[in-house]
Amino acid sequence: MKICSLYGAGFYYIPGTDTCIKVGGWVRMQMGYGYNGNMTNGPMVGNVNNRSTNDFMTRNRGYITADARSQTEYGTLRGYIAVGLSNDNPIPGMTSTATTGGNGIVGGAQGGVGFSANRAFIQFAGFTAGLSQSFYDFMGYSSLSYNGGSVWTPGGADTGDGGYQVLAYTAQLGNGLSATISAENPRNAAVAAYTAAGTVGVLVPSTVSPTTTSGREGNKYPDVVANLRIDQAWGSAQVMGALHDASASYNDATLTLSTHPSNKMGYAVGVGAKVNLPMLGAGDYIEAQFNWAKGAVRYVAAGSNLSNTQGATVGSGLQYDAVYLNGGEIEMTTAWSVGAGYQHNWNPKWKTSLYGGYTKFDYSDAANAVINSAANVTAGANADFSTWQIGTRTAWAPVNNLEVGVDVMYTKLNSRNTGTALTSTDQSAWISHLRIQRNFYP
Repeated sequence: MKICSLYGAGFYYIPGTDTCIKVGGWVRMQMGYGYNGNMTNGPMVGNVNNRSTNDFMTRNRGYITADARSQTEYGTLRGYIAVGLSNDNPIPGMTSTATTGGNGIVGGAQGGVGFSANRAFIQFAGFTAGLSQSFYDFMGYSSLSYNGGSVWTPGGADTGDGGYQVLAYTAQLGNGLSATISAENPRNAAVAAYTAAGTVGVLVPSTVSPTTTSGREGNKYPDVVANLRIDQAWGSAQVMGALHDASASYNDATLTLSTHPSNKMGYAVGVGAKVNLPMLGAGDYIEAQFNWAKGAVRYVAAGSNLSNTQGATVGSGLQYDAVYLNGGEIEMTTAWSVGAGYQHNWNPKWKTSLYGGYTKFDYSDAANAVINSAANVTAGANADFSTWQIGTRTAWAPVNNLEVGVDVMYTKLNSRNTGTALTSTDQSAWISHLRIQRNFYP
């Protein structure tokens, strides 16, 4: 094989061509405790926290990556893929045709085993097309925590793991400054339809075909994302924004056929910065990102509606883009989040990060009146809620390209008030995570 030095270490020429390729990947084993049966979204998403709950969770993943590049009169033509397999631990009690699950539990079933892919994109002449990181994103949550993404709530502004379909153009403005405009998969949360105040339902005119099972209208156009970014020796910074459709499908069949609330456009804005701190340690940095949204809450927080049970107490938080009452207009939700983290490298083999985040959802008085009955509103019911997390991860690299790390995080849900008796109660949880990962050329 002939070495290709144009693009850095690991590239070689595909025989008989002028295309350079680098093949890499990683293999990962994870064990977690305290996730309440959901290693993807964490302990605050809907499980009951009783003896049937899977507190101990495992996940194994392996990815192969390929990065192919060649030079053209318009610059570098690049294609990149990252594909692999993901396998969660068997869950007792699930139906299985196998005699045992993957860990020997009789009657168990593999949870989420199968093909996985998070990157498949083409870059050419400033364009990026395919499955990639969103151009709204800035902060690398997953670089600071093994809970980056849905579990660490402000990770809604980081698609570093799952990716989004994008069609984008980036203009290089000089001196490390760039600007991007991108059409991307919509980041949809629910547009909740209520048949009456306090009664959520599906509003579908019976003679509409095909019928809908959601209060949100179907995807009519992509989210439009833009950013302005600077990268320098000191670090990097970005300002970004997004436009998002927050419209509804229909009112119900008791009203005029196919009537619906007026269309609504949601939006989000954000700012992020990363500052390198070599005076504290080689590779040290501090990073933060702030997001504010109205009718586009997936740019603020990841995951689903929050719900957690501890004994006789229940806490919850509704993550709606918007709500509407049958025959009424859409009330868009306001939300904001901030995440920050610091990573310190003790030496080439040891590193520690400290990270945290806060997320707040605010529903208007009109939206609160839709979500709650009049009696509950009078009693003080309020759909607003917040959640925050703080955590630390320490990782050891006994040899090059092998990492063994432990991540511990505390999360708190300041629950919404519900019901005449206001029975909803704040919830909290500790989670811990062991990861062993072997990397080869990324």
